[in-house]
Amino acid sequence: MAEWGKGDPRWIVEDRPDATNPNNWHWKEKNATQWSKDKLKELLVGLKIENEEQSCEIKDLSNCTGEATANNRKAKLVFIYEWQIRGTWEGTYLTGDNRTKYEGNFEIPNLSDENEIHEVTITFSVEKSKGDKLKEMMRKEGEPIVREKLAEYIRSLKEEFSQGLILPTKTNSNAPTTQSKSSINTSNKIPITQLPTGQNNSGVVEVRDIKVQDTFKCTKVDLFKAFCDIDRVKAFTQNSVTRYDCKKGGFFSIFSDNITGRFVDIVPYERVDMLWRFKSWPSDHYSRVALLFQDDTDQTKLVIEQTGVPVQFYENTKDGWKRFYINSIKTTFGYGSSLF
Repeated sequence: MAEWGKGDPRWIVEDRPDATNPNNWHWKEKNATQWSKDKLKELLVGLKIENEEQSCEIKDLSNCTGEATANNRKAKLVFIYEWQIRGTWEGTYLTGDNRTKYEGNFEIPNLSDENEIHEVTITFSVEKSKGDKLKEMMRKEGEPIVREKLAEYIRSLKEEFSQGLILPTKTNSNAPTTQSKSSINTSNKIPITQLPTGQNNSGVVEVRDIKVQDTFKCTKVDLFKAFCDIDRVKAFTQNSVTRYDCKKGGFFSIFSDNITGRFVDIVPYERVDMLWRFKSWPSDHYSRVALLFQDDTDQTKLVIEQTGVPVQFYENTKDGWKRFYINSIKTTFGYGSSLF
């Protein structure tokens, strides 16, 4: 039986030569990452913000980090994107004797499907104090224009990548349904993360759901901390932790970087929701994991619910939860009890 820290020849994704998706039931994705980078550069670089006294122009994007995908999930279109953008701008005064060109920077740290466009943060800075009026002009007049360009990117993403994701069926030839933040049930939403991935696999991914439950001889607080306190996580993973930011939106990478993901939501001592993937899974494919902590007389019951597990990895993933999480936590902290 393969360990999560080692390669497994059984965990090989087979191509589907027919490329079909009966009734649009299977999870299908398109990678929009490179397209997004090109589109954001096209929309922002060269953008001019001017009035009668000042003129500014965005010169380049020094950093554009993130990912974007378009997804068909049971005949529903879901667009997932998250970007951190930094760039430079240049400005000059059009009146008076000062014709010096002042250079500044801008940052957009949270352009994502989790934020409405008005919630996206846009900040400007300038290198020299004499350029403060230019910075203020960028803040007051430039920010709304940049925000509109970001909204244009989102519209273009949905228009460009909705094509061909949902195939017509015998019973339904209507246009596909597009889900956005305002219409997605948060219990089913999976946000994109800034995680390392390989080449995009645009084929169909067949998935199954996993449910594992067990009891631990400890309080809910103790069991919750076993999953959320980095020192305890290092203990039960035998110090195999690269990153573990246990907070909403934080990333994790454990078991020699074989398990990576993001914390979607955390309700202290009650629930942890994660975006979770195994390194050998098809590229850009993520599952959703919910850890539920429940009082059970003098012990605590843990329920693990995982949706979107590729079928060829189902047994090994289920076994991995038992061996490398449940049994390891019991052994490390003395919380042992019989398995259900």
